[in-house]
Amino acid sequence: MLKTVAFVLVLGLAGTAAYADDDDDDKLPANVVEKIEATLSELGCSGYEEIEVEKNGVIEIDDAQCKMGTVDIKLDKDHKVLVISRD
Repeated sequence: MLKTVAFVLVLGLAGTAAYADDDDDDKLPANVVEKIEATLSELGCSGYEEIEVEKNGVIEIDDAQCKMGTVDIKLDKDHKVLVISRD
């Protein structure tokens, strides 16, 4: 029983790590990309260079094309803005 629980935990962590390390937004689930793009739209942004999900779950959008200029944006796991910085 203990081995089964440990195996399930390892599988769960491995799946989380694969998602967290994913630096290609084409591999992110479509619903996640849609939520990120909706947040960008609310901020007046219409495009971006790349989306990365960091190991801690923070979503980093590189070179977002916004009304305020080209910026990098970090969102939390709930797609709320943590940081906007000029590129």
